[in-house]
Amino acid sequence: MDRFVAPSRDARPAVDVLVVEDGTEYTENLSRFCAEGFVFTRAGDGGAALSLLGERRFDLVFLDMRFDRVQAGVLLGDVAETAERFNGDPVRAREFLEEHQGAYILAAIRAAGHTLPAVFSHDFDGEPRRWANLVRLYAPVAYLPDNAAPSAIRETFVRAAGRR
Repeated sequence: MDRFVAPSRDARPAVDVLVVEDGTEYTENLSRFCAEGFVFTRAGDGGAALSLLGERRFDLVFLDMRFDRVQAGVLLGDVAETAERFNGDPVRAREFLEEHQGAYILAAIRAAGHTLPAVFSHDFDGEPRRWANLVRLYAPVAYLPDNAAPSAIRETFVRAAGRR
């Protein structure tokens, strides 16, 4: 777990964000460009995220969608069951779980009883049916494309956390 805290200039407490990613680039960039008024805590996989959510309260969770840098045993989801969707191909099943891991992690977070808002790092503009399904299943949710400006990130986080 990595924790990055920056002081806030106003009297409101910082927005406490759990960042779930298989690397460190989101946490590093958020801490660099969106630090003021936020606290960022990193979890490297779904299991670590669930553990942290069991230990303390966060205002929101920020989820990377793709997890291609973790070992197969760390991915949430059943490779064998998923392989059935791909004619028994375990390689394609693993790739599918990697590509959609953020959704699997949010499903596990909701199944564990956590209802905090979630923000995905993924551009769903071209996938309206997929996005509608995620909203239906896991609201409250929002998303930010990977190229979102720091101002858009801050605004989305503040809105998702109910601070505006």
